[in-house]
Amino acid sequence: MSETYDFLFKFLVIGSAGTGKSCLLHQFIENKFKQDSNHTIGVEFGSRVINVGGKTVKLQIWDTAGQERFRSVTRSYYRGAAGALLVYDITSRETYNALSNWLTDARTLASPNIVIILCGNKKDLDADREVTFLEASRFAQENELMFLETSALTGENVEEGFLKCARTILNKIDSGELDPERMGSGIQYGDASLRQLRQPRGTTTQNKQQCNC
Repeated sequence: MSETYDFLFKFLVIGSAGTGKSCLLHQFIENKFKQDSNHTIGVEFGSRVINVGGKTVKLQIWDTAGQERFRSVTRSYYRGAAGALLVYDITSRETYNALSNWLTDARTLASPNIVIILCGNKKDLDADREVTFLEASRFAQENELMFLETSALTGENVEEGFLKCARTILNKIDSGELDPERMGSGIQYGDASLRQLRQPRGTTTQNKQQCNC
């Protein structure tokens, strides 16, 4: 039986190698921690249907390799992404310092309107913390990002990260700030009837007249 959903959103999970991106995706899709996680080679993919504000949304999530040698491969997947989780490791200042580069890539290669949530992962390793919540919170505010600290190990805030991002995209569709019909928006209608409801009046008649010419 095929899945039915109102919208499909293309999501990215980006950030430096070793921040736990694949583990976050696995926790969100499978609801468990990925024990034997190696560095992603190229790109991995996962999908899940969620309910957000009364709408059914299918998230297509591309988990990109964080290693520099895969950068040229992963950049090609940025195009047409509606949302992204930008991940750093709270126990690694190096991964935090690289955030600006990842952010620039996302906004340049995906879309200036891409909805991004900053995720400080490995919250369970608080004793080894190198980046404070306040510092990351300021970075998020300065760059107009949402922000959460997550733990792929315990599952804390993992679902909330994806839901928060999806909810913001839906709000932007409702307000007219995002147009699902625009090429490269990273958004597709899942239900044909929903698309018809959103079509401007007269569109159907106009098309029929064009066809009869």
